[in-house]
Amino acid sequence: MADRFVSLRNLRFLLYEVMQAERLAAWPRFAEYDRESFDMMLDTALRLSSELLFPALRELDQNPPSFEDGKVLVRPLVRVFLAQAGEGGWVGAPFDYEHGGLQLPTMINTSCLYMFNAANFSAAAYLGLTTGAAHLILSYGSEELQEAYVPPMLEGRWQGTMALTEPQAGSSLTDVAVSAEPTEQGHYLISGQKIFISAGDHDGADNVVHLMLARIKGAPAGIKGISLFVVPKLRPEGGGLVPNDLATAGLFHKMGYRGCPIVQLSMGEAGDCRGWLVGEPHKGLSYMFQMMNEARIGVGKQATAVASAAYYASLQYAKERLQGRPVGDKDPNQPPVPLIRHADVKRMLLLQRAVVEGSLSLILQAAWYADLYAHGPEESREDAFLLLELITPVVKSYPSEMGILSTSAGMQILGGYGYTDEFPLEQLYRDMRIHPIHEGTTGIQGMDLLGRKAMMHQGRALKLFAQEVNKDSAAAEGVEALAPQARRLSEALALLRQATEAKIALAARGEIENFLSDATLYLELFGLVAVAWQWLKQGVAASRALDGSPSQAEQNFYNGKLATMRYFFAYELPKAHGLAQRLGEDDGLTVSLQEEHFAD
Repeated sequence: MADRFVSLRNLRFLLYEVMQAERLAAWPRFAEYDRESFDMMLDTALRLSSELLFPALRELDQNPPSFEDGKVLVRPLVRVFLAQAGEGGWVGAPFDYEHGGLQLPTMINTSCLYMFNAANFSAAAYLGLTTGAAHLILSYGSEELQEAYVPPMLEGRWQGTMALTEPQAGSSLTDVAVSAEPTEQGHYLISGQKIFISAGDHDGADNVVHLMLARIKGAPAGIKGISLFVVPKLRPEGGGLVPNDLATAGLFHKMGYRGCPIVQLSMGEAGDCRGWLVGEPHKGLSYMFQMMNEARIGVGKQATAVASAAYYASLQYAKERLQGRPVGDKDPNQPPVPLIRHADVKRMLLLQRAVVEGSLSLILQAAWYADLYAHGPEESREDAFLLLELITPVVKSYPSEMGILSTSAGMQILGGYGYTDEFPLEQLYRDMRIHPIHEGTTGIQGMDLLGRKAMMHQGRALKLFAQEVNKDSAAAEGVEALAPQARRLSEALALLRQATEAKIALAARGEIENFLSDATLYLELFGLVAVAWQWLKQGVAASRALDGSPSQAEQNFYNGKLATMRYFFAYELPKAHGLAQRLGEDDGLTVSLQEEHFAD
């Protein structure tokens, strides 16, 4: 087994040398923090990850949840972790002090959760779901709901979920059919089924609180008639908890992510499943988008974290495994060399590192925008909001899709051993595959980016993004060694702009299906530009640090950064040209293709 899953040194480089996270402590919201307290949180998260979560990675995979006598049973670690997360304040870390939170900046909280996910994605998922559900209740729920549900959730005693998907309504939430019938007692009677609910039932918590989309009887059709409800497994009543006519109908058996149950729920079989309205009727989807957008960024973080664990596992193997000899050495009497000395193995390791550290940088960029929008100077908030909205689909999708290729490269490095469960790569590959599906498939993210985000506010978000990229490109041009990369990034940004204009022209002609048919390719192009931008920022920071004559170990670190940056610009960014060429064409190939053409 590997003995590493993440680099705290890299996290600190990104936080302090690239993002200047200390700036956060100057804002009133975070006045009680400084770099020392940020580091204390990072160290604590790493210790919990290393001592509790990472050692149980294989255990949770090989002993998945079971469904026995109507109960979902999980490993004892789940209860232990949730209790420690509650005790340490991790569940509500970004929440207000008055709500039991730590008011931790999103950027620092994201970094800590990243380590949890890199150590054990399945275990960390329980925590993230509870945080998102509690945040929804605090944002839109009544005082009664907040008082009844949030404290036990923040203490790690009650699990939170978001319950959207139904058998007939996956990504198409327009078709949500679970019904809510009002009563004179103030609650609603919920009936129907939900599927694919992560952590939807288990014995690692004393209760499960579902934030559930449903349609009030008589509500308008479509998304305008969807409302949001708190629907607990056990409802508080008479000073205790009583069953709420909400049953688990079964578990789904999964390819990966096996440590967290995915359940099918049945509500109201006895006509007494009670739900409490969150906010106003018929606004449920807009409320849920808060949790969904947080979850989309969370998916990108999780994918990057799993890819990180895969990178360090394959890096360790490549350093230890003796295999073959240098290409120019034909003497069979010479001893074999470590795999890492072969050029193609170094290429695959560079791919892994480029994906992991480029994605993590983009995720922390999004976290910076989230902090700036919520708590920064008033004059900066609108722009921060637009930038965050724009890059959220990219933050979700680039790490998810490229994480598969990155983890696959790690498996390739191990050869036949990578395909066995003697090493963690096969599990990590399985764990990775859910991420392009979770919280909206890659195709949905592409349509969101091209169809909404790139055009919102008359394209202002895209202009702001270009300004951010151009600002950092200009800074890089001042560093002689980075000038070629700065020019390549400017060229790629121009390709993105041209592709955007070509697609918008289709929309202007009313060819909407053609306009969106290659939205996934547009998302891929945007991801290349966004991650190249982050690598250029890292290159500038590394170059400046090398000018300060650091120690030999630090020189190795910074030179490794620059080498990985050059790899991304030499091997990955050139793909932008092929994508841009396709996006500039308007033949509508996939639109015109008929169903009958897929006949045998």
